[in-house]
Amino acid sequence: MKQSLERRYAVCPHDCPSTCALEVEKLDDHHIGRIHGSKHNSYTAGVICAKVARYAERVHHPDRLGRPLKRVGEKGIGISAFEPISWEEALTTIVDRFQSIQAESGPESIWPYFYAGTMGWVQRGSANRLRHAMGYARQKETICVSIANAGWLAGVGAKRGVDAREITDSELIVVWGGNPVHTQINVMTQVAKARKKGAKLVVVDPYRTATAQQADIHLMPKPGTDGALACGVMNVLLKEGFVDQDYLDKYTDFDAEIRTHLMQKTPAWAAEVTGIDAEQIVTFARLYGRSQRSYLRMGYGMSRSRNGASNMHAVSCLPALTGAWQYPGGGALFGHSELYKGLDTRICQGQDQGESAARELDMSRIGPVLTGDPRDLGDGPPVKALFIQNCNPMAVAPESAKVRQGFMRDDLFTVVHEQQMTETAAMADIVLPATTFLEHDDIYTASGHTHLQVSKAVIKPYKECRSNYELVCELIHRLGGRHSTTGKSAFEVIEQALDHGPLPTAEKMHQDQGVDCALCFEKAHFLDGFGHPDERFHFRADWLALGPLGAVLPQLPDHCTLLEQADQQHPFRLVTAPARTFLNSSFTETPGSRKKEQRPRAMIHPDDCLELGLEPDSIVLIGNSRGQVRVHVRPFDGLQRGVVIVEGVWPNADFIDGVGINVLVSAEAAAPNGGAVFHDTKVWLEASHQTEGEAQKGSREES
Repeated sequence: MKQSLERRYAVCPHDCPSTCALEVEKLDDHHIGRIHGSKHNSYTAGVICAKVARYAERVHHPDRLGRPLKRVGEKGIGISAFEPISWEEALTTIVDRFQSIQAESGPESIWPYFYAGTMGWVQRGSANRLRHAMGYARQKETICVSIANAGWLAGVGAKRGVDAREITDSELIVVWGGNPVHTQINVMTQVAKARKKGAKLVVVDPYRTATAQQADIHLMPKPGTDGALACGVMNVLLKEGFVDQDYLDKYTDFDAEIRTHLMQKTPAWAAEVTGIDAEQIVTFARLYGRSQRSYLRMGYGMSRSRNGASNMHAVSCLPALTGAWQYPGGGALFGHSELYKGLDTRICQGQDQGESAARELDMSRIGPVLTGDPRDLGDGPPVKALFIQNCNPMAVAPESAKVRQGFMRDDLFTVVHEQQMTETAAMADIVLPATTFLEHDDIYTASGHTHLQVSKAVIKPYKECRSNYELVCELIHRLGGRHSTTGKSAFEVIEQALDHGPLPTAEKMHQDQGVDCALCFEKAHFLDGFGHPDERFHFRADWLALGPLGAVLPQLPDHCTLLEQADQQHPFRLVTAPARTFLNSSFTETPGSRKKEQRPRAMIHPDDCLELGLEPDSIVLIGNSRGQVRVHVRPFDGLQRGVVIVEGVWPNADFIDGVGINVLVSAEAAAPNGGAVFHDTKVWLEASHQTEGEAQKGSREES
């Protein structure tokens, strides 16, 4: 009889709102089999994405880094430019260089740089622990949520919303600015349950995504025009009596001025801005207005532009206008990060002993920072050293030509702690092998659900890999710094972070596979007041309270024209959307994901293809003043003319010329408080008459 495999509980660490509870097949102390969703967790409910189910491909990848490496060849050419060294030599080299750089240029010239390669608070926060202990440059974390956060907070005032499990009670679900089939599969589990009971699904997205294909109605606005669409819908709701005036009076700042403003935003006006037929806007507005239990699941897509915060705010006004917040299955959700009371994340990040007072550098502007832009550096010294964990800015960051230029500087000393030889690691002087989430302990909050979870190592670290926390503690010790958790393990830090709150112990939380921190109905639906001091939802946004650039945004819900508008020289607008089996630049190395995605493609409307002389799988040159990219064509009628979609943060090397899509994206900081504008790019297109082989040969010769 076949023996059943041992299964261990764990938590998915990747940058996804689902933060899934997992069951991991443990084969022995060093190997895993397949990963399954935990049925114990009421949100995960046994369902996870295919890429994490195949996580053994990542843990046991033949090219996984297992020993420290020192670069002995040219930057950027990969593993052949490195030779193995001992941990002792690696750490001694890092400490000596950091100390000499600090002596010469000050601690602000050293920049720990990280993001969401892991969402666990202890491991992810380790780079912050290093910066606070040593006084290194701070990091403004803008690359993902900064714009969207501002837009949500402008109206709601608190970063939380209605429990996604209430979707099953909804009669209408609106997925706006997200593609959960690609990025958050558990939303679709809840949607499927609701639809079995008769609920309708509406998707708002600039192209026909995998989620939109399942919708009853798909509204397809031009990129960056979501605010206009929301205002056109509100106009119909007001004109046709679908508003709850009692709710508006009690819970919002809605007044005659706001009403007069919205009455001017007709469906015809919205149609002109968005490219959506006015009748389709009216049809959706009536459906929304007649559905008391309407659930608005808001994604990041609408926010990744210069006017993104304004878009987010305008859309968030819809459930306040109809009073949908009052009903089970009604209201909205963007994220839950303020839900987790009782977890002291300051301890996880080393902030409990005080924060670095050094200058703050915007992570989205790493290209301009490393190339010496005075708008970023001010009167301070150039960045002379980078310490990078959980991030691959060579592929991910905007204005990637400047990013590459900065990394190529001879005077820049770079340390990368990674699992794979990424393009960023290939630029490093020292590369250190990192553990995966299955090889260390951590604690995880969630954005898309309400569980707090503690995960323990399932297998032993691969070869000589060390965790983020372990590495940073050793560096702080050798650099002569101090931090409050000296001598403590990662699990002991988790225990300390939970010590003074009402939550269970770390051990009990792990044994119970998490604790549900869901609020009662009244609080979750803001019936005890929204997050502003006056406890009201704000149709009138105070942008300057949310960031120094706020003055350029409209106070009332509107279409903000800050976009990088298409023009005669650049008649197309580019959106760089998520791929289904990649997660940012993660999983771009795993065989299963690469087989499914195949190669980068530009989705272009068939009529535009005809006009430009582009055929399926021919090559198109996409360009603007920042650079140009050569990529294969996929004619696609699921978008408006003048729009181009390229899915996935592919390695630059996967593009025909070795130049990735983010070379085209601006590093301009979005209002009100910074953020990357990945979906706000004007470009020109032209047919490339080179074959793929000729293009690649030219690229190699140029290199």
